[in-house]
Amino acid sequence: MSQADLARATGMSQPNVAAVESGTRNPSADAFERLLRAADYRPSLAVEEHAGAIVEAGLRHGLRDIRVFGSVATGADHFSSDIDLLARVESGRGYFDIAAFVNAVEKLTGFSVDVIVDDERRPAFLDSTPMAAL
Repeated sequence: MSQADLARATGMSQPNVAAVESGTRNPSADAFERLLRAADYRPSLAVEEHAGAIVEAGLRHGLRDIRVFGSVATGADHFSSDIDLLARVESGRGYFDIAAFVNAVEKLTGFSVDVIVDDERRPAFLDSTPMAAL
């Protein structure tokens, strides 16, 4: 989608869209939502683009076997969806490691991230939930 197309779809001027895209202008919350909605940018696109970096962040913070589930895994995500991840945590790692991983993935993707730890106390609903490995 061109800047002109995005401008028409959002009711913004093309120079304003260009300024937002280049980082020289911060859009209002409303304008940002209109841009995301019009561009149809959603978490599944960000996860696909950054899958390798997400796995690397997991390794740095002691998380492995990272899988995505929820709306991103089923293709039902939209611009306001979050990213739901399931991961195994290495022995000796704790909540600060998980929080650091979440922060890294949120910075990479620009979307909120939830992580469920996959261990012997795994929630039963995960057994019937569609998932995809990263």
